[in-house]
Amino acid sequence: MKSFTYTLTDPEGFHARPAGLFVKKVKEFPCAITVEKDGKKADARKMFGLMGLGIKGGETITVTVDGDQEAEAAAALEAFLKENL
Repeated sequence: MKSFTYTLTDPEGFHARPAGLFVKKVKEFPCAITVEKDGKKADARKMFGLMGLGIKGGETITVTVDGDQEAEAAAALEAFLKENL
């Protein structure tokens, strides 16, 4: 199991466009991926679950990756967040 934290720099936060792109990236990997904010967790494969977390700019999330290709998935998702959010 791998996990990392990321603080969103985009003032818009985790809105529909980047959430959709994030889900698309997540689906490239066979492992289980969750996003957590303030004790609430969401399956990263479900856009409405991510949107339900209400992640705003400046807030910190924890992404947890567990299963096949977890190291590759964690690195790719962290890079995605840095580039897009």
